[in-house]
Amino acid sequence: MLVATARWERLLVLAPVFVVGIGLVAAVLILLGRAFADSIRDVRNKRLIAVGGVVLVGLVVLLTYLGVNLPKE
Repeated sequence: MLVATARWERLLVLAPVFVVGIGLVAAVLILLGRAFADSIRDVRNKRLIAVGGVVLVGLVVLLTYLGVNLPKE
């Protein structure tokens, strides 16, 4: 039935699915962000986490620049 309809009609029918899906993803990201922030507040040495994050981002940027690809199974 959806194959024979026009594109805008198909998008109109699927709009609630997109809204609910985006809302669920946003809710999960908010919950994970709050849990991460709470975990960071409880850590004694916050500098170590900040340095670790900077090193991790730098490593990802360096490996991406070098063109390293992870093996696929």
